[in-house]
Amino acid sequence: MQRIVVLAGGIGGARFLRGLRSAVPEAEITVVGNTGDDIHLFGLKVCPDLDTVMYTLGDGIHEEQGWGRADETFAVKEELAAYGVGPEWFGLGDRDFATHIVRTQMLGAGYPLSAVTEALCARWQPGVRLLPMTDDRVETHVLIDDPDGSGGRKAVHFQEYWVRLRASVDAHAVVPVGAEQAKPAPGVLEAIAGADVILFPPSNPVVSVGTILAVPGIREAIADAGVPVVGLSPIVGDAPVRGMADKVLAAVGVESTAAAVAAHYGSGLLDGWLVDTVDAGAVPAVEEAGIRCRAVPLMMTDEQATAQMATEALRLAGEVRA
Repeated sequence: MQRIVVLAGGIGGARFLRGLRSAVPEAEITVVGNTGDDIHLFGLKVCPDLDTVMYTLGDGIHEEQGWGRADETFAVKEELAAYGVGPEWFGLGDRDFATHIVRTQMLGAGYPLSAVTEALCARWQPGVRLLPMTDDRVETHVLIDDPDGSGGRKAVHFQEYWVRLRASVDAHAVVPVGAEQAKPAPGVLEAIAGADVILFPPSNPVVSVGTILAVPGIREAIADAGVPVVGLSPIVGDAPVRGMADKVLAAVGVESTAAAVAAHYGSGLLDGWLVDTVDAGAVPAVEEAGIRCRAVPLMMTDEQATAQMATEALRLAGEVRA
């Protein structure tokens, strides 16, 4: 299994990839990154999930946060605030600004996002091939109750829901705007078709992996690839390991359990599913649904533990293939 394709969101996906790279250093890893979190701020194109993967694997990430640059400063943000320019709730650091400036300049010059991402990775050398899911504009929006008390509802960008509101209000729907018209970025379908195994890391199943699968052609390519597809549950003990995935799972009618997320992906897509040892009781239900399931430790406490998770995922893929 030397050709591995991974569908990745932000922090969880990036940290899993670091463990996977450590577990199989000789493997050819292609990462299809979520771009539904992308947002335009201060005239710049910001790609949070792509950058989190790039910085994490390139040893430039703020380890405690899991996002943003290490040794960051915020002089530009402070100056913008002094001018009354917002939004203040999304904090771009000075080092991070440079990435977004380069990206925006290249996009303005006519380069597609896939080519821009390749150019940015030339600096960071992440040790994987990082592809955006699409070169087209896709932005995830969340439908919430209108805060003005009118009784109506309004759609807000996912970043506003996640960062400014901190998912403190109910999400009634999650919509990847533009996904239906989008096309997979160059190399995405080819990587899936040529893979030996496809992995869904413990990323958000709705707004990370789910958004990637919403791009026409990607889900179908994975289902038709004829290779093991194995996922790792982002839910441990009926709660998200990190973040507020339970809020967006509820919006799509999925319970916040390891078994329910497996069923959400479905046996037509998943061949194998890893749950944490605390959720070992879910194994029979998952297997009854036609998905081979194993219970193993799924807490990414350090790179060694994460590498062991990756090894278990590949071992399960081998069982499925056998």
